[in-house]
Amino acid sequence: MSDSTRAPQGISFVKAPTRDQVSDNAPVETLVAEILKNVREQGDKAVRDYSLKFDKADVPVFEVSMEEREAALAELDPQTRADTEFAIANVRRFAEAQLATILPLEIETLPGVHLGHRVIPIDRVGCYVPGGRYPLLSAPIMTIVPAKVAGVGEVVACLPPNAHKAMIAGCHLSAADRIFRIGGAQAIAAMAYGTESVPTVNKIVGPGNAFVNEAKRQVFGPVGIDQLAGPSEIFVVADHTGDAEMIATDLLAQAEHDVRTRVGLITTDRALAEATLKEVERQLESLSTANVAGIAWKDYGEIVVCSDEATLIAYSDYVAAEHLQVHTADPHAMAKKLRNYGSLFIGELASVVYSDKCVGTNHTLPTMGAGRYTGGLWVGAYVKIATHQWLDERGVKTVAPPAARQSASETLEGHRRAAQLRLDRLQA
Repeated sequence: MSDSTRAPQGISFVKAPTRDQVSDNAPVETLVAEILKNVREQGDKAVRDYSLKFDKADVPVFEVSMEEREAALAELDPQTRADTEFAIANVRRFAEAQLATILPLEIETLPGVHLGHRVIPIDRVGCYVPGGRYPLLSAPIMTIVPAKVAGVGEVVACLPPNAHKAMIAGCHLSAADRIFRIGGAQAIAAMAYGTESVPTVNKIVGPGNAFVNEAKRQVFGPVGIDQLAGPSEIFVVADHTGDAEMIATDLLAQAEHDVRTRVGLITTDRALAEATLKEVERQLESLSTANVAGIAWKDYGEIVVCSDEATLIAYSDYVAAEHLQVHTADPHAMAKKLRNYGSLFIGELASVVYSDKCVGTNHTLPTMGAGRYTGGLWVGAYVKIATHQWLDERGVKTVAPPAARQSASETLEGHRRAAQLRLDRLQA
């Protein structure tokens, strides 16, 4: 098995990144710690102060009323609403299918020893919905809909106070129980600790900026989190059959998310690498979002030529890209050889944009190499698999003696007595 934590030998860069996402993370730890402390101690007052300071928004009432939710929905363009409902239906359908694979368990492992687990929805989940550079209508769908499918008791959504009204409509259509106009680290603090207005949640999910990410990291423990997500990523693995125009188009589509988006091509074909480099530069000349995508490409874009297929697979697993597209002669065969990624897009017809918006898989995915150990947000993130056990007399007679002996060898007398007591009573 290859070591996916190190870059393999046998690669060369046609274009190397000039900056590094991880080291480019601003030192926000101290500021976020201060925000969390103040919100924990001062509640709504601190949230209101930070909303004014960071969002330039004076928010007298944080919660969005039902009247405001319905008004936002009424203002939504009919086609936009139809497209949003199409995406919701697809995400729900896939989440329901995933949930059906998570089954309760009851098994008798030894005579009289009964073990099992239950699938228990989390009581209350907080969904952070980023405002972003654009009104990302898919964002609330990806966090709220799976929570409702999982049976979460209450779903709380927080979005920046200046977010587009369509985002409120998106939260409403996704069936959020409560919606609050709070953004940034102060939203994470409010959901983690609770305020006069915002209830304490059990788990916080959803992507955000560096401050949101750091806040999630700092509150983790008493409150669960889905993952720590950095700037978006897309890589394409391709052989000589790759289409430079299509690859360049997909890379730039993701690059327009943020100036820190990491985009790249991993290929065994130098001609494709050079053609893609030229194609990216050509498309940037007419791309309306080139002021964002162009910076991301300049700073974080890379094109890597690998000596052979094995090296291509090793380098892809090393990168562990958030979104990984497979453009090879036999993409399904190649897909089976790849292990580390957030979500896999098999064949040229499967574009990241479809998953980003409406195809049904979740777009909240691991970044910065986290695909080496975890997948993305899914319906299973909203339930607990909690084990249980019960024994009858046969079970006690089977397990008590070795449990007592092991406790004695560990010099844990209290443990030994607890194991032995039931056996002694049965034997008496």
